[in-house]
Amino acid sequence: MAKLNGCDLPEDLYYLIEKHVWAKPMDDGTIRVGMTAVAGNMAGGNLAGVTVKRKSMGKEIPQGKSMATIESSKFVGPVPAPVTGVLLRGNDKLSSAPNLAVSDPYGEGWIAELQPADWDGEKGSLATGADGLAAYQAKLDADGVSCK
Repeated sequence: MAKLNGCDLPEDLYYLIEKHVWAKPMDDGTIRVGMTAVAGNMAGGNLAGVTVKRKSMGKEIPQGKSMATIESSKFVGPVPAPVTGVLLRGNDKLSSAPNLAVSDPYGEGWIAELQPADWDGEKGSLATGADGLAAYQAKLDADGVSCK
């Protein structure tokens, strides 16, 4: 786990840096999606709710378009899809414990799962590995963002 400006960011995930969301390919070909520690910090760290768009279940969500909404005392905003894909399900644990998305963003706090339309084609637009973390560091520095 890398720590960038005090924010935890695993090196093995794929990031849509501008939107502060991550994607993790699962063994069954689906993609698990969540928000980064950066997003949780920017939202104020205490979520009142995480709502996956139920009306979008079974439908294709284009890359960068909203698949869920997070709400805190400081912020209400979208959780965009890091890649184009069919929205399969949301994380039911978040309905009763929305702060899992902040306290364990890369584990129990994942937000949704997608069936990607073209993972091999779109994953190249996401940041990953050491180069991805360097790009994320540059974004955090440019925006003056930290989790400290």
